[in-house]
Amino acid sequence: MAAPLLRWGCPGRRWALVWIDRGSRLRSRTPTLPTTERTRGQSSGTQQPLHTAQKSRKGEHKWAAVVGLEIHAQISSNSKLFSGSQVCFAAPPNSSVSFFDASLPGTLPVLNRRCVEAAVMTGLALNCHINKKSLFDRKHYFYADLPAGYQITQQRLPIAANGSLTYGVCIGKKQSQMAKTVRIKQIQLEQDSGKSLHDDLRSQTLIDLNRAGVGLLEVVLEPDLCCGEEAATAVRELQLILQALGTSQANMAEGQLRVDANISVHHPGETLGVRTEVKNLNSIRFLAKAIDYEIQRQINELENGGEILNETRSFDSKLGCTVPMRDKEGKQDYRFMPEPNLPPLVLYNSTSLPAHADIQQVVNIDQIRDMLPELPSTTRERLIQKYGILPEHSFTLLNEVGLLEFFENVIKETRAEPKKVTNWVLNNFLGYLKQQHLAVSESPVTPSALAELLNLLDSKTISSSAAKQCV
Repeated sequence: MAAPLLRWGCPGRRWALVWIDRGSRLRSRTPTLPTTERTRGQSSGTQQPLHTAQKSRKGEHKWAAVVGLEIHAQISSNSKLFSGSQVCFAAPPNSSVSFFDASLPGTLPVLNRRCVEAAVMTGLALNCHINKKSLFDRKHYFYADLPAGYQITQQRLPIAANGSLTYGVCIGKKQSQMAKTVRIKQIQLEQDSGKSLHDDLRSQTLIDLNRAGVGLLEVVLEPDLCCGEEAATAVRELQLILQALGTSQANMAEGQLRVDANISVHHPGETLGVRTEVKNLNSIRFLAKAIDYEIQRQINELENGGEILNETRSFDSKLGCTVPMRDKEGKQDYRFMPEPNLPPLVLYNSTSLPAHADIQQVVNIDQIRDMLPELPSTTRERLIQKYGILPEHSFTLLNEVGLLEFFENVIKETRAEPKKVTNWVLNNFLGYLKQQHLAVSESPVTPSALAELLNLLDSKTISSSAAKQCV
């Protein structure tokens, strides 16, 4: 079966701001919010359908929590998934919108080769099976910033499935690392929606379609997590992998990585409880707080004789709690159907590649596998073997943005032993930055300066106490 056309992308067109009268829209049980983007659309679940939670039996059994995540990562690409419009953060509103993005009649999608390659590379890095044939589907729901009334995604047969993500969690007083693994159900390509800014005072909605059609990777994790710390650590590890691959910048502050958490509690050995979904968490710290709060809220509710509603909630970071958005009393009917304007996406490996294939129109899985860079887990192992540092120190070096590069630059320019460099970088240098609320990139202390200081200390030109006063 022929593969769909692939393109390299070109600039889009400029569109004017659109105002919509919100008086004509009906949104059940949606709280009034200030002028900001409001979450909508229920995403595919990561847990099986759950039964109604039982009434409280205070003190009878301990509680167990079940957490599954759906992670949306914006693909690093110059253009959108199905159009040539440019992708640029903070561009003027509606300045990067093609006719297709605005869903004008007669426009057709053309698949972005870069997004396909990014999905394959991510799937390989996460130990997924790459499907040589995958399908696109239409997921129908209606909202002002979704002009077509449907989202093009992969529901029935995604590009990758059945993977795993290994991450480390701290245990004990010494904060030693223990490796844990969460299963990956699937990775699918899909297009993002636009952005709605609601003005409740004027009962109007401002629509910006710059984000409409931007390519996303949806990574669906199985419900193998049990608390906020585990979820946060797993997402941070995924973030590091995406950044190492270059498939996504995964900057949560810019909305390039967004997480939906599905949470339920139950007594061990009994049926899983009713789940709630906390939408659009855009900070790893808030993700951990939201999950832990929701777990405790559900336990308190059940122990006090209440019941858990199957609902969507949001996290109020100022109050530190989750708040209801809408219920899920009836299952959302997205009316999934095959996307008629896109043929199956066909991938190849070195043995199945056609003899006279146009390299611009095919994607070779083996070629992408050969291009995989060093992944965070391999980097940590290299640091441990090369410098003799502790495993927990290797995690810190990678988790702090820019710290690993700083550390290795200091190593190159000093005679001090790696363990001493590690101690100074992680304790004195990093402690100074946190005290001053600075990022590594903002540090007034350069690697050369710290290396010179360590050389003076190593030659006993200055004392340890004098050296610490210099940082």
